[in-house]
Amino acid sequence: MLKWIIVLSLLMHGIGHISFFFAAFTPVAMDFASSPWLLPGAFTVDSPVGKVFAMLWLVAMIGFVAAALGLASKRPWWPTVAVTASMISLVVILPWWNTINPSTRFWATAADGVVIVAFAFPWRTQVVAALV
Repeated sequence: MLKWIIVLSLLMHGIGHISFFFAAFTPVAMDFASSPWLLPGAFTVDSPVGKVFAMLWLVAMIGFVAAALGLASKRPWWPTVAVTASMISLVVILPWWNTINPSTRFWATAADGVVIVAFAFPWRTQVVAALV
């Protein structure tokens, strides 16, 4: 049961990353503010820099979906993909911190942190063994 909760969590977190991609490349309102946190005000979600970051958000999404499918199908590589996607996720979330809804940024950052702590440290083998 825990395995399927984690599969669903990875899928949901990954699919959530598509929102920044849509905000950067479509006129659809995705509830992002117009200015970034770390970068000068000229860089917005739909600026060229924002679009580069949007592609990285897309890479993180693909990583989370792949990790979820890897866990569901018991592939040995899924924890590495999940940790990599989490690290990319943190890298793309932090510069745009003030553009993201506060509850979304909290839960997304927490999810990334949990994945990194669970699967990037020495106890990884015990955690993975408990899931498969």
